[in-house]
Amino acid sequence: MSSSTMSATRFLTGITTSGTPHLGNYVGSIRPSVRASLRTDVESFYFLADYHALIKVEEPARIQRSTLEIAASWLAAGLDPERVTFYRQSDIPEIPELTWFLTCVTGKGILNRAHAYKAAVDKNTAAGTDTDADVTAGLFMYPVLMGADILMFNAHKVPVGRDQVQHLEMARDMGNSFNHRYGAHFVLPEVVIEESVATLPGTDGRKMSKSYDNHIPLFAPRAQLKKLIGGIVTDSRAPGEPKDVAGSALFQIFQAFATDEETEVLRQAYTSGISWADAKNMVFERLDRELAPMRERYETLMRDPGAIEDILVAGAVKARRLSAPFMAQLRHAVGLRNLRASTEARAGKTAKAAMPSFKQYRESDGRFHFKLVDAQGRLLLQSQGFASPKDAGAAIGRLQKEGEAAWQAMADQLAVAEGVGSDEVTEALRQLVAASTSS
Repeated sequence: MSSSTMSATRFLTGITTSGTPHLGNYVGSIRPSVRASLRTDVESFYFLADYHALIKVEEPARIQRSTLEIAASWLAAGLDPERVTFYRQSDIPEIPELTWFLTCVTGKGILNRAHAYKAAVDKNTAAGTDTDADVTAGLFMYPVLMGADILMFNAHKVPVGRDQVQHLEMARDMGNSFNHRYGAHFVLPEVVIEESVATLPGTDGRKMSKSYDNHIPLFAPRAQLKKLIGGIVTDSRAPGEPKDVAGSALFQIFQAFATDEETEVLRQAYTSGISWADAKNMVFERLDRELAPMRERYETLMRDPGAIEDILVAGAVKARRLSAPFMAQLRHAVGLRNLRASTEARAGKTAKAAMPSFKQYRESDGRFHFKLVDAQGRLLLQSQGFASPKDAGAAIGRLQKEGEAAWQAMADQLAVAEGVGSDEVTEALRQLVAASTSS
């Protein structure tokens, strides 16, 4: 499942099944993901991150309920399970297996810098307790599980909030480390953030979060939605006094739902001194106009959990058509192989020794690269990016035919791996030239 075999851009996103979806989840993840799924040049993957929920939720019923609510929310928002891959994380056994593979190529130092782990350690340090008190291995390994979620399906683009950017960078590091050791198997994912709605403020002005208890449930009944919007913190400026849009949670929430023209109307109203009561009513009416049709669909879905279960089971079957053979490929790459097949291969090819080889792949920027590895898979030589696979293939062909002479001629396009001597590269190329000549 190398990147060169995939034509469409793959988008992947997930939501942890730890609570009821709120407006921040909608504008930051659900809505942009559903919009992306409608593009004909995009292949979309959406999952319910129930393994992740186990890190912070100890109530089984809550995880089950949240899984139902989040699935219903995505479907109500317009996600079409027929045109996307929509699945529950725990239905894909290859994901925890890949997590272990990635664990074995990920440095502990990288995980030490993860925001969630550092925050827990800092909290313990400030309290004067043991730095790792109440810190589970699950919390520490969270970024590796997230890396497996992304790399399993070789996602090109991953829409996340700013607080998750670090995890995408870690996923890239994990994929790169694996590729260098075992050949090019993973696409290195890119983060996607919608700048205007990446982080939505809650009713108290801080980031909307269930942990702050400042969130607005996505499909709260109309009366509850109006009450929650009415409770958004504002300043003490009276009707008639100009109001600032900068730092206004009310204005930011409106902007995340409104058109540019609608946003400008409210901006002018702020300048003209609109009362906070009238401003809140404008925000409520605008949000309810978008949410009401979806709320009706959501309530229908919630009354039929069996139908949602069937959708998720079908989605898992679809996802595993990709994950199962890809995992088999990765198992072979790391050496977890059928011993009988290995013996038979040696018996039939006793005269053929292990050889250096070239591995070609495409990066997420669309450019084509190749690397030269020795018989044990150690990286020797790395190319720059080429505009097409044909150009990269031509360069490989020249190296296989001309060896060291071609290497010297293309020196500005090739980089020797760290810790590798030029004599090692020369010898590897010599072997390839000899094999090419004798074949």
